[in-house]
Amino acid sequence: MFIRRPMYQLNVISRWNIVKTELKQRYAVLTDDDLAFRMGKEGDLICRLQQKLKKSRIDIMRMIGEVN
Repeated sequence: MFIRRPMYQLNVISRWNIVKTELKQRYAVLTDDDLAFRMGKEGDLICRLQQKLKKSRIDIMRMIGEVN
């Protein structure tokens, strides 16, 4: 069964797979659980990354934005 998702949601999910792969390569301490993405729970993801990498929220957001 195919579930229809809004186009923006598909773009975010496909982009997140790229970001996740890049972050795992840069930071070996990150696990799949650390990088789990759920729509509407982006703040939880940022908090997990902050705790694991000991970086500020701004640094995490910048790091994610830099991945192409």
